[in-house]
Amino acid sequence: MTLRGRLRFWFRRLPVVTRLVLAVAVTMSLVLTGAACLVYWRVETALDQQLNDDLTTYGRSLDQAVRAGTELPPGPSGSLQQVLDTRGRIVSSSDAVRHRPLLTPAELAGVESGAMLRHDIGSLLPITSDTLRLRARQVTADGGTRIVVAAVRRGHRDEALRELLAQLGIASGLTLIAASYVGYRTARAALRPVERYRGGAATLAGGAQNLRLDVPADRDDEITRLGHTLNHMLDRLEASAERERRFVADASHELRTPLTLMRAEVDVALHRPRSAEELTETLRSVDAEVQRLIDLSNALLDLEELGSSGHLTRAPVRLADLVDTAVSPHRRTAERAGHGLHTDVDDTAVDVDARWLVPAIGNLVDNALRHGNGSVRVTAVVHDGRVRVRVTDDGPGFPPEFLPRAFDRFARAEASRTSKGSGLGLAFVHAVATAHGGTAHAENTGRGAVVTLELPS
Repeated sequence: MTLRGRLRFWFRRLPVVTRLVLAVAVTMSLVLTGAACLVYWRVETALDQQLNDDLTTYGRSLDQAVRAGTELPPGPSGSLQQVLDTRGRIVSSSDAVRHRPLLTPAELAGVESGAMLRHDIGSLLPITSDTLRLRARQVTADGGTRIVVAAVRRGHRDEALRELLAQLGIASGLTLIAASYVGYRTARAALRPVERYRGGAATLAGGAQNLRLDVPADRDDEITRLGHTLNHMLDRLEASAERERRFVADASHELRTPLTLMRAEVDVALHRPRSAEELTETLRSVDAEVQRLIDLSNALLDLEELGSSGHLTRAPVRLADLVDTAVSPHRRTAERAGHGLHTDVDDTAVDVDARWLVPAIGNLVDNALRHGNGSVRVTAVVHDGRVRVRVTDDGPGFPPEFLPRAFDRFARAEASRTSKGSGLGLAFVHAVATAHGGTAHAENTGRGAVVTLELPS
């Protein structure tokens, strides 16, 4: 792993507050460094401009005096001068540098070639003595060619810049500390609700019931929206857990009945010797209960597959053919029971999953034949891009208290508790409608019951 990769890995392992403070500190460091560099550059430029103006003025006055052969004029406070011949010998010099040439042989050669030299002696940091800025130029006089060197001391300029650096360093350091502290406090304050939510979630994971996060009602920011989202998720989790508990209880009840009957039939058969006819009757009874268990298991598996599958396999199919496929297996049952079974279907194509929609319509027809009286009517129409299937019977209808939970799993009206069925038919219909992006609705008409299945086509 590269150094950059190791740093990224290390940074990601830090707590969020630490990462935020580091990000603020790094950003502020860059900003303060840029600002300090700008201030230092502006001040240095102003000081250098003043120093160069003084040096240029002093150098020109020395050049004129050497050309005229007059006495060298005094310069600014702390200024120095030195006049050299072409061999580098000192002709005239200030007392402070009388025996020390200010130019090196290489610099002297450059000036003799006609170039004007500007050069600094000494450095800003570390601190050195006798820091100078000099200007050297070749001048032609009556006595021959001379090299005129004018120099001014940089002490005040360097001292001002060092003081500026110290002040910028102190100010930047204090600003960085203050910004980091403010960033830390801000991050802690911003993440405190998140930590509170995390504690609430941990309490929920520990088995707490009916837990809701304390979300302020007078705010609308990202954290409060997160709290509302988590509370909504908790509502759904609680509802899901309640449905699961109810499902397990109902499934246990529905499975217990056929198993108990089977056990009773077998116990009776084993209690004393039975004739062949009696044993055959017992086996038929056991077979019926086994088939009931198989039907119940298949219904549960179908519901689970519908709930867990991410999509349906839609395909164009004639609506008349689809309804006829669902209704045909029930026509003989309707004839034996003396019920009329009528269909009224639009002859048009719809885009649905026939694998699930056919048994859903079949369940509605089967319920109407078992619990209704008179005729059963199946209508299917397409309007505004939606297909509507209605199954109507002439029976007593649904008990009013049963309607709100008619599509729940194992929901059965009390009058039908002893009749054939598992209470999963309407739940299956509702699951098919939901998977298609549609709805299922049950109601009483005064003459019987009607169940409507509506979904996009």
